[in-house]
Amino acid sequence: MDLDTFFVSCERLIDSRLNSKPVLIGGTSDRGVVASCSYEARKFGIHSAMPMRMAKQLCPEAVVLRGNSGIYSKYSNMVTDIIKENVPLYEKSSIDEFYIDLSGMDKFFGSYKLASELRNKVIKETGLPISFGLSINKTVAKIATGEAKPNNQIKIGKGNEKPFLAPLSVRKIPMVGEVTYKSLCDLGIKKIRTVQEMPYEMMSKVLGKNGGTIWKKANGIDPTPVIQYQERKSISTERTFDRDTTDVLKLKSILTAMAQELTYQLRNGNKLTACVSVKIRYSDFQTYTMQRRIPYSASDHSIFPVVMELFKRLYQRRLLVRLIGVNFSHLVEGGHQINLFEDSDKVISLYQAMDRIRKRYGSRAVINASGMGAKSIGRGNPFNGEAPPLLANRRR
Repeated sequence: MDLDTFFVSCERLIDSRLNSKPVLIGGTSDRGVVASCSYEARKFGIHSAMPMRMAKQLCPEAVVLRGNSGIYSKYSNMVTDIIKENVPLYEKSSIDEFYIDLSGMDKFFGSYKLASELRNKVIKETGLPISFGLSINKTVAKIATGEAKPNNQIKIGKGNEKPFLAPLSVRKIPMVGEVTYKSLCDLGIKKIRTVQEMPYEMMSKVLGKNGGTIWKKANGIDPTPVIQYQERKSISTERTFDRDTTDVLKLKSILTAMAQELTYQLRNGNKLTACVSVKIRYSDFQTYTMQRRIPYSASDHSIFPVVMELFKRLYQRRLLVRLIGVNFSHLVEGGHQINLFEDSDKVISLYQAMDRIRKRYGSRAVINASGMGAKSIGRGNPFNGEAPPLLANRRR
């Protein structure tokens, strides 16, 4: 099951004015790349991982958004919870893609019927479009999902895998990237049918181990199991600057905004972290990281000072900075443990009030005053410039 143009679909749930418009999500600077784009934008030849500058040249009228990882995580978790409640075994392979093992379900309910009802449930409860391909293994199911899009479903019955795959481009085979595709085209291999007709030994000889794997996938052979989904053990965010900088106030402001976004995600997901890391990459591409173990926490006032201390210890070279990032690891389930001597009712009530506002209006609706300079964190208004925050938390 694959959520269609997931980032774009999430943005359209928040702002219906984006419906039917070409939308690009990703870095908005000349260094940025397209993380996701709508089907309307794809008609102009735009695709993910394309430089944003090139994408805007192909479609000048496109609405460009930076995106909001907090919003996408929220909707991804909603879909994950629905799937978790309704299937025996699933694997979350990315933020918007799931493999679901329905082996044996035909005896009791019907795999296709179950998958159809699950898809309808996701659409009804989240408002997100989602597609699925049902078949005997991961490879055929994934390719079928791509053919089912947008917002549709398809079943490839046992024994029909090769006829289904034969007319498709070899580019559709998972693991066939641009370099491999070019190598195959140089050999005159453009359709999967051609691979199916070739001897296994020839593919292995021409492309080595990868050739043998491609031959198996082209013939609908894939014994890879669905691996039980495990909760993530870390969350992180980082920012590459449009222009390298030595503005310490700017760096601290962005680090504050990053830390606040991540602590909100922790509380929203009922998680705690026990390890905080800060990352710096200088203009000469030398990268340094430093981490510190802390008592399990999801509180701004416990984590922010640690982030600032690590930054102070890391930023020693006085060179231009290209990238900074924050990472929380060693995550566990659990709510905030109130400190009897340090936390007050006002502090706890403040966090609860801020989080309620963020859930309703977005993660940048209420922020620390020290993080207001980080305009690149959070979702801007694509029609009226940067959306101003509703509140600034000036608590020290």
